[in-house]
Amino acid sequence: MRAPLYSREPAEIFDPALVEDPYPFFARLRERGPITRIGDTGVHPVATWRAIEEALGREADFSANLTGVLVRGADGLPAALPLPDTGATQVIATADEPDHAVHRALAQPRLAARRIAALEPRLRDWTRAALEPWLAAGGGDFAPIAETIPARAVAHVLGLPQDEVDRFRRWAMTGGDMLAGDVDADRLAALGAETAQMAAYLGRHLEAAGAAPREDPEAPLLHALARGVAEHRIGAPAAIGIAIVLFGAGGESTAALIGSAVRRLASEPELADALRRDPDRIGRFVEEVVRLEPPFKFHYRAVRRACTLAGAALEPGDRLMLIWAAANRDPTAFPDPDALRLDRRHPKQHLGFGRGAHFCIGAPLARLEARVVLEELLSRTRRLALCPDSPPVHAPSLFVRRLLSLTIEASPVRLE
Repeated sequence: MRAPLYSREPAEIFDPALVEDPYPFFARLRERGPITRIGDTGVHPVATWRAIEEALGREADFSANLTGVLVRGADGLPAALPLPDTGATQVIATADEPDHAVHRALAQPRLAARRIAALEPRLRDWTRAALEPWLAAGGGDFAPIAETIPARAVAHVLGLPQDEVDRFRRWAMTGGDMLAGDVDADRLAALGAETAQMAAYLGRHLEAAGAAPREDPEAPLLHALARGVAEHRIGAPAAIGIAIVLFGAGGESTAALIGSAVRRLASEPELADALRRDPDRIGRFVEEVVRLEPPFKFHYRAVRRACTLAGAALEPGDRLMLIWAAANRDPTAFPDPDALRLDRRHPKQHLGFGRGAHFCIGAPLARLEARVVLEELLSRTRRLALCPDSPPVHAPSLFVRRLLSLTIEASPVRLE
């Protein structure tokens, strides 16, 4: 049978109110069934833990390739926009086997837990430098800090200069903006031009790495990618694509995580005080924020062949929208699913970083960055509060859960 049509009104998915609070909508999707459909778009939201877990285990039926996205059409209704395969599109998170294994083998060693742990002192220095003027001013917009630390980390991992961090911050948001869903043609063209500039810049650095190769284990990721090109394991467009993906996956998603975590602390002073008293629980707090506020609300899968999922018939060319943010609040998977609890038995058992073969390779880095920023922020403040005259504002996106602005009033710790 076909999946039930999700419609009070198909365009509800573009309701601006869902940008600030999408979770009642996701709950309604779960109530309608594991899988629904949006009008005649061929896009099927998958909203339950069990159905998403099944889909992730069936790559023969469901490709990770990003072949199209849901957008608001000219008539205001949802439509499916096909995307061309440029040769740099289907990499890492959007690649299928055997390409995915090759890409992951090149990138994973540079993001291994040991190497990431060694970044902690550097991350603390960056965080302290960013916090100092912010605290001296009694707070302000925290979003630039949340964006700057991940941009610096991505640049370091790739082997790019730290003095261009403002450019990297902007580029980190490009991919998420292109998947936002409610973007007009002019904005898409501007984002395309920005992506082309990023690709050209990264291409030059990839060539430089290839001209002066390093094969030591501590070499930046661009050197590993350049070696992959030289050994004909991947083409240069794919190598550049992997670097571009790292900007979004490592930059925007971690900025989103940090912003959501800081907002929660500013909204719940008792929670902030509890974590100040027991900072060892900050890691568990980070996991709960990832579960409750996944930086990327969903990812797509393309249906390869006629099949069924959770009893619903699917056709080649259909697309699944695997909604991590809905499954992470599925009451069949989590007791008290909408509550932030630091006592969960398995705190990392969520879908905020994906699952299975495509589990986010940057998860250790994101976790470390968030923990370091929160430790430094909490240890340097007595009080955090949302500014009543400037409420938080999220990016207008179906895809990403990121704060554009987060104005915080901060009372710094007085040094004797």
